[in-house]
Amino acid sequence: MNDGQLQKVEQVKKFLEGSKTLEFRGLSAEEKYKWTETVLVRFSYLRLKKAEKGVIQQYIQKITGYSRAQVSRLIREYKRKGWLKKTEYRRHRFPRKYIPSEVQLLARTDELHGWLSGPATKKIMKREYEVYWHLEFENISRISVSHLYNLRKSNTYRGMTRRFNKTRPTVSSIGERAKPDPKGQPGYIRLDTVHQGDINGYKGVYHINAVDEIVQWEILASVERISEAYLVPVHGHHLFWVFL
Repeated sequence: MNDGQLQKVEQVKKFLEGSKTLEFRGLSAEEKYKWTETVLVRFSYLRLKKAEKGVIQQYIQKITGYSRAQVSRLIREYKRKGWLKKTEYRRHRFPRKYIPSEVQLLARTDELHGWLSGPATKKIMKREYEVYWHLEFENISRISVSHLYNLRKSNTYRGMTRRFNKTRPTVSSIGERAKPDPKGQPGYIRLDTVHQGDINGYKGVYHINAVDEIVQWEILASVERISEAYLVPVHGHHLFWVFL
């Protein structure tokens, strides 16, 4: 801005009185800083009386559009440094906490354990370091659960894992309770179990009753426990007599 003709505070005061309805725009932030410094130097601001300083402050507010607080801050900065310069804003970037090899440890852990929940995965990596002394897990084992989920969404992680879609559960008919429908054919076996009960602190046996739905042929057996080790021989015996 070319305002070199204003050399005295009184001239600035008259200028303000005659331009109350005017607005000044178009200066960039850097230009405003530079112009403000020029004005403070030209009028030897630091040597002015209080009333004169007020006039200069109003003048700076008028031209720059800054508030009174903003102008006061600029003047304080000028007093401290002796000059004004717009500080370039730099976005603060947090340092990368986990390097690619550590993200790969997370990806490998997820693949081996089937993508467990965040807390469970963190516990596994913590055990890798604290129990099994796998030193490569030292840093990644301290990860927060929220950050762990964020890493799973990162491009770095996705490029290291083969997981793309969520596992979709399938419906299984195992264990489904339904009335048999033998359609008149023998060989459909109904199994019933009855626990005899415990006696004097000893576990009682289990009675297994196998009945053919059509011919009503019946076989009764007893086992010590309900488990595969005890049931497989019994059912094998049942089938032997059914298809004999």
